[in-house]
Amino acid sequence: MDSPHRFAGKKVLVTGGLGFIGSALAHRLVDLGANVVLVDSLVPEYGGNLFNIDGLEGKARLNISDVRDEHSMHYLVQGQDYLFNLAGQTSHMDSMLDPYTDLEINCRAQLSILEACRKCNPNIKIVFASTRQLYGRPEYLPVDEKHPTRPADVNGVNKMADEWFHILYNNVYNIRATALRLTNTIGPRMRVKDTRQTFLGIWVRLLIEGKSFEVWGGEQIRDFTYVDDAVEAFLLAAEHDEANGQIFNLGGTESVTLRELAEMLVRVNGGGEYVIREYPGDRKPIDIGDYYADFTRIRSLLGWEPRVSLADALARTLAFYRTHLNQYL
Repeated sequence: MDSPHRFAGKKVLVTGGLGFIGSALAHRLVDLGANVVLVDSLVPEYGGNLFNIDGLEGKARLNISDVRDEHSMHYLVQGQDYLFNLAGQTSHMDSMLDPYTDLEINCRAQLSILEACRKCNPNIKIVFASTRQLYGRPEYLPVDEKHPTRPADVNGVNKMADEWFHILYNNVYNIRATALRLTNTIGPRMRVKDTRQTFLGIWVRLLIEGKSFEVWGGEQIRDFTYVDDAVEAFLLAAEHDEANGQIFNLGGTESVTLRELAEMLVRVNGGGEYVIREYPGDRKPIDIGDYYADFTRIRSLLGWEPRVSLADALARTLAFYRTHLNQYL
């Protein structure tokens, strides 16, 4: 994981580049000397925020464009060495309430991106942000990549199609692609105004505002990856040919119940309150129950493992939003 990265002078395209993980990647890539182009639609519901690239003025190029625009993508992929593909709609509930939009963004648009690469830049290397949601409710824990895929919502079904489009284009057209199945990713720049991206965001916001936050259920087990660790996984997957055509789980340093997470967050914050609520009935059918990942495969093949402890991740996240909360409301 400490291998020197080889992105200096490389041309890199990041879709969803104003979002949480995309912008974290942008900051890291600029630090590594890459020539970075960020693509984002800035649709309010999908997490893009111009403040996420504060400090990158003049260091990265921004193109406000929608990945559903085939003509834009044909132009944007040309000449790029790498594509980090993080564009998408992330809300599980939104996917159930408006499945056609989720299909358009999380499925058809992804196929259009791959077609743009096939026609205009077949030598590009792609790393795709997939999700643990593909597994649905686990049959066993920890969940490895051999676990059956049984998505619990429309978002998971479409992301599964996206993932396999990328692997298919790798296998058939030799467009090098890797998929990373992300678990709950947390850290600075995550969406905190609502629960569209992660439930932890609204917890952090309410805690900083001095308000009580709700924990639904409380006994569900989860794992969490700090955003800097996730970024490292993307970089390693991009650099190593051993990752081509492969699917990898990401995970965290530990797994905890949501009640334990709430206690830890309050403790790290130095105070605060939460209440346990019954899991909402409208969300219960798409809840996956307990989940934590087995990331042995990516550790063995690429040398990746999470380094930042959950307590440190929470502390860094709280520190960021104590200073910058107003930029995210």
